[in-house]
Order: sequence, then C-alpha cells, then structure tokens
Amino acid sequence: MQAKAVARTVRIAPRKVRLVADLIRGKQVGEAVAILRLTPKAASPIVEKVLKSAVANAEHNYEMDINNLVVSEAYVNEGPTLKRFRPRAMGRASAINKRTSHITIVVSEKKEG
Repeated sequence: MQAKAVARTVRIAPRKVRLVADLIRGKQVGEAVAILRLTPKAASPIVEKVLKSAVANAEHNYEMDINNLVVSEAYVNEGPTLKRFRPRAMGRASAINKRTSHITIVVSEKKEG
C-alpha cells in the first residue's frame, strides 16, 4: 500500500529540487523530515510540505501507521517554463527561463521482518 502527494508548478528549478529530493529517497519519514529541517536549501521547506502531505494522505485515506512509513519514491519533473526577456547592450535582448517543478513523493509501509 502506498500514498502519494504531488506539488505542481512550484516556482523553483527542478535541478535545485532534485538535490534535496535525493537526500530523502529511501529514508524513514521521521528521519526524512529531520534531514529536510536541517538542509539549508530553498527547496527544503517545499519538499517537507509535500512529504507531510503524503504522510497525511497515508494516514487519512489508507489508515497506515505513520511510524513505519518510508519514502519509497521522490522525484521531480519539469513543469511549464515562464519565458522572460532581459534588455542587453546595443538593443539586443536575451532570454531568461524561469523554470517550474512538479514534485512527487510516494510513501509506503515498511515491510516487517
């Protein structure tokens, strides 16, 4: 049994969020939350919020025990890119891509034994 939570179109680049998602993959939920609290990255609070949502979904929708939940999957996909332009010298313009992310976290119950 597994429960998941998805945060879509979050205004932070996927490359930056993946660094944080890699830290918690395969960890127990309590340990994962502790890691996220102490990680000084902008993506940490966002990933923590998605993780807590996945845990709440597991508890409320599937009546799983919070104490033996594990982060079975944590992945980040690219969302829509906001395209902006910055004026440059001699009348030119250069593109700025403001990237967004879709963050997915799946938690499942740890196998006993």
